[in-house]
Amino acid sequence: MSIRPELLDLLARRALTEDAARPEAVARLHDRGGRTARELIGELVDEGSFVEYGRYVTAAQEQRRSVDELLDRSVADGIVGGLATIDGQQVAVLSYDYLVMAGTQGFRGHTKTDRLFEVIERLALPTVFFAAGGGGRPGDVDLPMVSGLHATTFAEWARLSGTVPRIAVVDDNCFAGNAVIAGCSDLIVASDRASLGMGGPAMIAGGGLGDFAASEVGPIDVMTANGVVDVATSSEDVVPAARTLLGYFLGRAETWTEPDQHALRDAVPEGERRAYDVLPIVETLCDEDTVTVLRPDFAPELLTALGRIEGRTVGVVANDTRHTAGAITADAGDKAARFLQLCDAYGFPVVSLVDTPGMMVGPEAERTAMVRHTSRLLIAGARLTVPLVGVVLRRGYGLGAQAMLGGSTREPLMTLAWPGAHLGAMGLEGAVRLSMRKELEAIEDDAEREAAVQEMVAYAQSHASALNVARHFEIDDVIDPAETRFVLTRLLDAADRDGRLQGSHRPVDAW
Repeated sequence: MSIRPELLDLLARRALTEDAARPEAVARLHDRGGRTARELIGELVDEGSFVEYGRYVTAAQEQRRSVDELLDRSVADGIVGGLATIDGQQVAVLSYDYLVMAGTQGFRGHTKTDRLFEVIERLALPTVFFAAGGGGRPGDVDLPMVSGLHATTFAEWARLSGTVPRIAVVDDNCFAGNAVIAGCSDLIVASDRASLGMGGPAMIAGGGLGDFAASEVGPIDVMTANGVVDVATSSEDVVPAARTLLGYFLGRAETWTEPDQHALRDAVPEGERRAYDVLPIVETLCDEDTVTVLRPDFAPELLTALGRIEGRTVGVVANDTRHTAGAITADAGDKAARFLQLCDAYGFPVVSLVDTPGMMVGPEAERTAMVRHTSRLLIAGARLTVPLVGVVLRRGYGLGAQAMLGGSTREPLMTLAWPGAHLGAMGLEGAVRLSMRKELEAIEDDAEREAAVQEMVAYAQSHASALNVARHFEIDDVIDPAETRFVLTRLLDAADRDGRLQGSHRPVDAW
């Protein structure tokens, strides 16, 4: 069969857009541990499913370069994007191309991303965006412009917040406009090769702020400690991590394995002063191998995680008593509030595991703007449209416990407690020392005074026990810890009948 000349021209031009047309550049990228845009996309999506937009676009630099040079050096204007499937589910995927002018953003590239954003919104497609690159590109002289500030890409991407789930992946330097794409996403996965910043080395030096290597601007350890990155991993695992995160947004899993629930009976130590790792409790309540902890190095006193219960995606917030005894700090308030917004936007029920002495207090704490930051958690909880289920594991004290429960023990769909739990307006010993201060001051002997305190605390504990609180119907039930998953499942089934959990689709605050 003969091939017409115009088809031969098309095939030749298409070949120029493939990685095979740039072997030396690809080899250099591989040598420094990177992968091309097409390699990343190919690893992410189902084989043969990618439908590309704007493959033949070149940079707007014909006044500076020949067409042949542009075809060689500005393939797709540095942004590869289109539609595909992941495990058979329809998604969109975009990737800046580090082989094209260090992944910088050209104006025709902006036009391509805007076009895809419109398609993404129209089809409500979950999206993965490989965001690494050097920011805005100078030198696109073919288009008449002065400031370039009329570009609409950032506004269009930000406007998708809450509308479709968006996962950003960063596996290299990611500065300026590229960092904004990452920062406006719902979740960020970054590798140990990543460095993120609102300006790269050239911009920093140009501002008279010193000379820094790209790796020094925003290395991964900084970005995890300050809460910018949700999941940090190796470069080899960054794509599987993105697939895992996106999977939570793609519907209910058909199969699952239930862990042995009897382990929960001994998961919390006796007494109130012993710290413990709350993650094994979360992993036992959820289906096996389905839990992903988000921002573990930021505000570690409050754990946030996505997981599944009988295949259904849930969000989990939990106090971690190994840090600040589980008290809620300003950072924890922000972390939890943003997580609740995420769950609410995309229809994930929330399970709150409570073991807190309350809000962090004291002059040092107030210097962190506790009042402002922790109030965000109360506002986010009060605005939830998805079901919240509260489980008091051990201590449920004061405003901290109320914040963990959406503002009140009446706010959750159900508020449960485990048998050893105690609930009160504040920590019991502190309450005794405060309320009985005059009586205790009247006892001159120190040992006798402390004995009186302990006696009063023991009485307060019996009064504040979960069973007594339940007797007054301030909580809904006290259960065997091994029953917790069963109760959660029944409640979520009731809330999600006929697919009611659609989410609010309100914007998710990046804070």
